Amino acid sequence: MEFSRLRKFTALAGVASLALVAAGCSGGGDKAASADNPVTLTVTTFGTFGYDDLYAEYEKQNPGVTIEATNIDRGSNARTDAFTKLAAGSGLSDVTAIEEGWLGSIMEVSDQFVDLKEHGAEDIKGNWVDWKFKQGTDPNGRVIGYGTDIGPQALCFNGKLFEAAGLPSDREKVAELFGGKDASWETYFKLGRQYKEATGKAWYDQSGFVWNSMVNQMDEGYYTKDGKLNVEGNKDMRAKFDMLAAGTADGLSSNQTQFDWGNGKAFVDGSFATHVCPAWMLGTIKGQLESAGGGAASGWDVADVFPGGASNWGGAFLSVPKSSKHPAEAAKLAAWLTAPEQQIKQSAAANNFPSTLEAQAKIVEAAKPNELFNNAPYGAIFESRAEGVIAQFKGPDDSVIQENVFGPALKMLDSGKGNADEAWNEAVKLLNDLVVNN
Repeated sequence: MEFSRLRKFTALAGVASLALVAAGCSGGGDKAASADNPVTLTVTTFGTFGYDDLYAEYEKQNPGVTIEATNIDRGSNARTDAFTKLAAGSGLSDVTAIEEGWLGSIMEVSDQFVDLKEHGAEDIKGNWVDWKFKQGTDPNGRVIGYGTDIGPQALCFNGKLFEAAGLPSDREKVAELFGGKDASWETYFKLGRQYKEATGKAWYDQSGFVWNSMVNQMDEGYYTKDGKLNVEGNKDMRAKFDMLAAGTADGLSSNQTQFDWGNGKAFVDGSFATHVCPAWMLGTIKGQLESAGGGAASGWDVADVFPGGASNWGGAFLSVPKSSKHPAEAAKLAAWLTAPEQQIKQSAAANNFPSTLEAQAKIVEAAKPNELFNNAPYGAIFESRAEGVIAQFKGPDDSVIQENVFGPALKMLDSGKGNADEAWNEAVKLLNDLVVNN
């Protein structure tokens, strides 16, 4: 266990002090569950996972197994929860979901998780997109997470608002409008200024998600491929930051709160016209529309195009901590939940895109339209958007840099309380405070 890493995360969580104890107390006597040997498995996920019906199905298929599920509202809060419990040496669920953005920090304490190769991972590794399986494998070759979904990015847009601005609303014509395979962020911001001039309204919800998308497309993001911090002095990253800052200064941001959007109202009242959409975001938007009383008539659609080309944002993994008293049963459940058959059902429930090849193919073949997004053939769209995706190396503090370093800086831009230089300098200051000198 890496002491300094866990201390940093618990400090960020506001935990005053924690007594680190040796973990790794995997329970002995991991006898298979049965009606005569009942086992309770705890599971912790975050956001929209779509597992509720699958839990019930698994319990029915496996007499003696009872699943107690916890869902945390956001990945960032799940990260805090996970590292607090890692630091305490107990408390992690038997099956614990890990988000791609903080997978790098988990890898620094990967010895605290069960090597799923001891439970058949090698036999099923061919299920997954190759890069997804590799992401869940630590530098020592231990498999510590089975992939759930992936997050290829498409562009969500509001057809009604586009029509009002004199822009095409047909999703194929929208894809052409943004440049198709040559879509660029320059075109995205140019169209945003055109939209702003025509309507007086914002183009995107807030700067944070746009920034995250731009960084994820870089060959090297907040870290170089060999694990070195890659922010200060990064001219390419600064140029992208300035491009976003200029757009925001021109009124293209609606300055919404991430993952809240006024309890979803901003998705129904025309506050903004475009939204970056990793596949899982469709489930998030669905929840927002339902909270605000919106639906298919709200005008949202999704186009097979993305500024700057292929990009992946997010996607999760199911892991089994060594503190689990039932590692074999937990590994069995994690493998079942991430098998192609279950990923198809999860995709239907959570509006995300699977990470297994068979599940992807079947969803595309089924060609089931997404009624909420103007009957968009979301399977085909996200299969197309997954082409060319290269998993970017995520360092140990990647999610901290995204949310706690650049988050406040980008909020300065959105709120008009700082220009590009002031916001970038704030990010660098926070980087040194929270990462470099912590």
